[in-house]
Amino acid sequence: MTGIRRHYLDYNATTPVRPEVVEAVADAMRVVGNSSSVHEEGRRALGLVEEAREKLRRLVNAPQNGAIFTSGGTEAIHYALHGAARAGCVKRVFVSAIEHAAVSANAASADVPVETIPARPSGVVDLDWLEDRLAGYDAAREGGFLVCVMLANNETGVVQPVEEAARIAHERGGLVFVDAAQAVGKIPVNFVMSGADMMAMTGHKFGGPVGVGALIVQPNLPLEPVMRGGGHELNRRAGTHNVPAIVGLGVACDLAADSLAKAPAIAALRDRMQEAAEAAGARAWGRDAPRLPGTLSLSAPGFPSETQLMTMDLAGVAISSGSACSSGKAKPSHVLAAMGASEAEARSSIRVSIGWATTEEDAEAFIREWPAAYQRVKARAA
Repeated sequence: MTGIRRHYLDYNATTPVRPEVVEAVADAMRVVGNSSSVHEEGRRALGLVEEAREKLRRLVNAPQNGAIFTSGGTEAIHYALHGAARAGCVKRVFVSAIEHAAVSANAASADVPVETIPARPSGVVDLDWLEDRLAGYDAAREGGFLVCVMLANNETGVVQPVEEAARIAHERGGLVFVDAAQAVGKIPVNFVMSGADMMAMTGHKFGGPVGVGALIVQPNLPLEPVMRGGGHELNRRAGTHNVPAIVGLGVACDLAADSLAKAPAIAALRDRMQEAAEAAGARAWGRDAPRLPGTLSLSAPGFPSETQLMTMDLAGVAISSGSACSSGKAKPSHVLAAMGASEAEARSSIRVSIGWATTEEDAEAFIREWPAAYQRVKARAA
């Protein structure tokens, strides 16, 4: 592969870290002091943590004292579901069929009954089903419940009607958890206006470092800590602050405005790749629903996902098959299955995702290589 120029089209797995973030993390690593120490060095470290927290709070409109730093999105999800269940305020969980595996897995291990909210062929969660299911629900008698609806799907990019889900849940005395890992920094996110009671996010999906994220919570929401030890994060999440990573997250939050401004240009590149893929015979999932600007989900029957990934990798183009967290698994996409995809479509699906640093050349590489590869596959099968 020597001499092949690489084109990275897997931003939903992780984005390139912004250069300003790298510099800020390096500078923070030179700061001496534990953020829990009361001496000057400790106070300086804590000051960096709180400065980053305020940047995060401004980006997503989080309430005062409502941002709890975590090691990433998965920990934030774990904390939300297990913390609410252990606190006794949640006796049942409703999980949309298109949630990230981290949500469904943590719901299944929270020791409460779990029900699945189906999705429509468009990729949008079926809120009519949820409203019908909760029509006769009595929270005082049956116990509180939690509705889990992501803000934007990690495979298709389809943006979900979170505000409407929150209205339905709150009318029946329930809580709402929103996985916003793929949305923050790509589309405007407003925690307060969304109606969410809890929201997870992570830094590496929008130019920040890997290994840092946050759970945003409504004030006074009872959550049982799942990380115990010292009194960090106002006794809500134990563990010494990862000051450099938190600083990097704060810088990424500051720079998110740049990505938001580029959203139309990013969507235009996505649409060009989609047009070329559809012309070659692919099916684009969620194409008629609101989507993240840089996410494209495709199925190409007869062209297995694994073969597509290897073919494109050899051509210097990095893509993925569905969620990167599940890319090593052989089973087809549960998201596309929930949307009504056939097994052949689900097993031939790929995800192309772009973002703040994607160039015209990157998009052109996909437009040049992928349709040609699919045409070769179809020609051999003829």
